Amino acid sequence: MSLSTPTLDTARLVLRPFVDTDADSLFALQSNAEVLRYWDSPPWSSPSQATHFLDGCRKMAEEGTGARLVITRKSDGSFLGWCTFNSWNPAFRSASLGYCLAKEAWGSGYAAESGRAMLQWAFDTLDLNRVQGETDTRNIASARVLEKLGFLREGELREDCIVNGEVSDSWIYGLLRRDWTG
Repeated sequence: MSLSTPTLDTARLVLRPFVDTDADSLFALQSNAEVLRYWDSPPWSSPSQATHFLDGCRKMAEEGTGARLVITRKSDGSFLGWCTFNSWNPAFRSASLGYCLAKEAWGSGYAAESGRAMLQWAFDTLDLNRVQGETDTRNIASARVLEKLGFLREGELREDCIVNGEVSDSWIYGLLRRDWTG
């Protein structure tokens, strides 16, 4: 089943499908060690990883397992990061929400604004019942974004990631359709 990747507008943002010309901005984001401090994989070291990621976006859409969107600022078209719905399971009416924003975009409410747009699309278009989010327990800013969106912390995965030799825990969050306030 193919999943049509949407373009979504918010007050300040445009969320759109990736295009090949996003590769340089994507590599700059994903190669930044500070941005990926709490990520479950190390920073990218080769621009070819951006090309591989873009191929993965297309494959995800073709296979119908999710959608990844570039987050751009409406006023000037600046690349701010990306957000995703992955692990989409139509039978269970569930998916996972993820996001990664450039350091320059931190603290501006862009993660919550883009997350809200993605959730509205997913609940309306994909008829989801549950969305899951996950964050490193040290990433308090990401936890706040999920909580701002209405997610509830449901548990902790102990020592579930080892990145650059550092062991970390993750919090699991869930948002049910009946709790979604838009």
